[in-house]
Amino acid sequence: MRKFLLLLLLLFCCTPLFSQDTAFKYKGMTINLDEVVVKAKRIGFDVAGFIKRVEEDTTFYRAFKNLRLVGFTADNDIRVTDKKGGKTIASLKSHTRQIMTGNCRKMEVIDEKTTGNFYTKKGDYNYYTAELYANLFFTHGTVCGEDGGSSKGSSGKGSLARHKNQLKQLIFNPGKPITGVPIVGNKVAIFDRDLMKYYDFSVTSEAYTGTDCYVFSAIMRKNLNSIDRAEIVINELITYFDKETMEIVGRKYSLSYKTMIFDFNVRMNVQMTKKGDLLLPALITYAGTWNVPFKKRETADFTAKFTEFKSEQ
Repeated sequence: MRKFLLLLLLLFCCTPLFSQDTAFKYKGMTINLDEVVVKAKRIGFDVAGFIKRVEEDTTFYRAFKNLRLVGFTADNDIRVTDKKGGKTIASLKSHTRQIMTGNCRKMEVIDEKTTGNFYTKKGDYNYYTAELYANLFFTHGTVCGEDGGSSKGSSGKGSLARHKNQLKQLIFNPGKPITGVPIVGNKVAIFDRDLMKYYDFSVTSEAYTGTDCYVFSAIMRKNLNSIDRAEIVINELITYFDKETMEIVGRKYSLSYKTMIFDFNVRMNVQMTKKGDLLLPALITYAGTWNVPFKKRETADFTAKFTEFKSEQ
């Protein structure tokens, strides 16, 4: 009987401690920890430091800019579909090679095949998704003087260039507020105190493409009412960090928003790799639909694979 009472005492004493251990508080957020992370925390893993790293991270967005600094071979697969996402109405498949010479880059098209009205009669892109893809991953002519940031040869001026840059920030730097974007700009800042209440946050341990990772997740809470739902853009944001280097090795995210004027719904999956000290995207998958003023609804998906990274020739 004495042993039984002792066992009960241990259960009642230890269970609340374990429950408290799995719920970590950080700047008003409650972050759930799995068992592996709890054990790591007990032997020195700095959860607060890890969350701060996630909050302040800019390496993911920088990784896409780093594509301007190296040569690479790309497999490009873009499909524009009907509203239901079933029938392909236009497409492009191509292999391209970016070549670096000094601080200049140019692109060679190894092969290309298109279907439907992917291009206009003038040779321009007929779809906004294709135009955005080309703006991100294709090079026209020779572009020089880049450092991974803005480029004199490709930054552009005017509202169209500004909107493209804002859209790239929305897609490739999720979680950060975007200046100059009405309605949506501040609704992506998941670490803002006014928005964090709409999310369930967690830090877990998981293997990702063979790498042992700490995983930060921000997932929209279920059963939000329509008023609260209208306050957010990011449905989920899941980022994988290599436990040894704390570098991002992958990210999955979903964005959506709907008003009487426009709406969009986008899902992306990005896997990273390294070339020397540079973090670079290796695989990007995208599926999304956009409905903006003065344009027809556009539903498309693409896959971009980057290999054979090389320094300047």
